[in-house]
Amino acid sequence: MRVFQMCLLCLALFVQYRLWFGQNGVQDYSRLKGAVATHQDTNEKLIKRNKVLKADIEDLKLGHEGIEERARNELGMIKPDETFIRVLPGNQYEK
Repeated sequence: MRVFQMCLLCLALFVQYRLWFGQNGVQDYSRLKGAVATHQDTNEKLIKRNKVLKADIEDLKLGHEGIEERARNELGMIKPDETFIRVLPGNQYEK
């Protein structure tokens, strides 16, 4: 009977060791859980960026306002008979 109890105790200790320190144990689970959370945050940011890009593409496809806005902001283009006034922030001239 003592041998059987010792075998069961050894088996229980072995299972506990594998659970806490072995491959696919609690430590691996915790590490992978953190990695999954990091990847989910990254995916959410990329999804938001993609939505903004899709909206920008649709705006450029459907109307001339988006094209005009982009030409004015990025290329500095102005319409004929239009006066271009550039307002700079006030702190640029402070010394």
